[in-house]
Amino acid sequence: MTVKQKLSPRSSRLEDGKTLVHRIDLDTILVEEIGQFGWYQFRTLLLAVLMVIFAAWAASEYVFTTARISTRCLIPECEGDDNEFSPPWILNAVPGASSGSFDNCQRFANVSSLARPDTCPASLFDRQRLVACEDFVYQNTDTIVYDYGLACDEWRRSLIGSVRTFGTLLALPITGYVSDRWGRRAALTINAVNTAWLGTVRYFAGTYIGFLVSEVAEATFGSGGFSCAYILLMELVGPKYRVAAGATMNTFFSIGQITMGLIAWAVPNWKKFTLALYIPQFVTISYFWIMSESIRWYMSKGRYDDAETVLRNVARVNKKELSEKSIHALKQSAEEEKVRQAAEQAERRKEPWLIVLVFRHKRILLRCLVSPIWWITNTFIYYGMSINSVNMSGNRYVNYIAVSAAEIPGYWTAVLLMGKIGRKPVLTGAFWVCAACQIGYIFMPEDFYAISLTLYLIGKYSIAMVMTSVYVYTAELYPTRYRHSLFAFSSMMGRIGSIIAPLTPAFGAAVWEDLPFAMFAGFALLSGALVLITPETLGTKLPDTMEEAEQIGKKQST
Repeated sequence: MTVKQKLSPRSSRLEDGKTLVHRIDLDTILVEEIGQFGWYQFRTLLLAVLMVIFAAWAASEYVFTTARISTRCLIPECEGDDNEFSPPWILNAVPGASSGSFDNCQRFANVSSLARPDTCPASLFDRQRLVACEDFVYQNTDTIVYDYGLACDEWRRSLIGSVRTFGTLLALPITGYVSDRWGRRAALTINAVNTAWLGTVRYFAGTYIGFLVSEVAEATFGSGGFSCAYILLMELVGPKYRVAAGATMNTFFSIGQITMGLIAWAVPNWKKFTLALYIPQFVTISYFWIMSESIRWYMSKGRYDDAETVLRNVARVNKKELSEKSIHALKQSAEEEKVRQAAEQAERRKEPWLIVLVFRHKRILLRCLVSPIWWITNTFIYYGMSINSVNMSGNRYVNYIAVSAAEIPGYWTAVLLMGKIGRKPVLTGAFWVCAACQIGYIFMPEDFYAISLTLYLIGKYSIAMVMTSVYVYTAELYPTRYRHSLFAFSSMMGRIGSIIAPLTPAFGAAVWEDLPFAMFAGFALLSGALVLITPETLGTKLPDTMEEAEQIGKKQST
């Protein structure tokens, strides 16, 4: 072995005998000195997953607060103020089924105004003519459907989820600005505290419009907490553990949904449920003092002393040593990176717009056309299945908890299989298994509850695999220089699916009960087929330029 080979990878010997320090980055220090995942990172992970659980509560609470309530028409000929929901005579006045259920929104027209409260005989009604309800009797008063009179008004009820999801779209630029200007920790704390107080204020919403405004405001100014916690954790964990850390964050989002289902089961009234979810979230005020700021953000702002303080604290907690030479080299590398980025920005100003470059590279253009469809399908089915689970037969709380729990093995299955069989087989297989489950669910008789629920759970398990895989695969298809912009385009388009998903119960009520599941199946079949026309990326080097990105598919075909 030569003398040069014995030297640290950070240094080399010049001809005059001096040592030249090589450029290093934070990942190098994490791997070689302070630890990729020690006690400090574990503590940060615990704080992050608590934030994720709170984020899951806030993101999904409308599933229960706006849930359907069984209703029927008030029959003034036979009823007064205090009415039984299912009296013995109800099928004389309301269309019913052999199973004992009855129409929620229509009644038989009356042929006589004679009041018969004891029996309410069928002779009072014209069974050949149906009329819409003028007033309603509710089975319970647990959701806003009762408070705001939303019986048989599926569109206004479903609109709340869509409007809230639109608020998460508005949150992206706001959170991004705060994060870049004042730091990741500040953005996380501001989002978390906004979620807590705006969610709590919803308890006092006395009108439908007031409730709607509170949902949008909370989503706009508070829904960025998950992404902030995710970035803080990913920037602190070493490369070896980042995939597992990301899957852990997704796992705890599902755990948050599970715990929310349990809380809703224990506290069904929407106002008490709201307080039970949001008051505990005021604990996140403490995050500004107990969670460290991003080292990378400190360095990007030239605050090297603050970055050094955090690094030394990480090393101390992890019982590691951090050398002065590494601190100096990291600072030097950061300065060089700023110069490089400035030069790159100057060079980009001379280049054509990104959209022009995409159209010049047909393979990249194809990926830009199909990847948004994967994302739209992914979010549409993922959120749509969670929302529709509370409308299935059986216990709505058990259904929701089971569907949320099915996501967890899906995340980890994708992590295990992507590195073994490739990205494309995992994505295509998961999409098509999900589609098959939707089709099976549509044709399954209502009496087969256990089999129907099993198919539903397998479908959710499959789309959870897609949720993990599509992040990785989409990023690998695009060149480093434009990866963030092109990835963000696909992700942003994916919001279309999550905005439409809350409306699917209304689609079903207006057109066909199983229309949502037919739509899920159709989108999943299409997206699975579109994966087949893009290249496999397993084992390939991440492309740096448009030309290298185009070569991924060409190399595999030669």
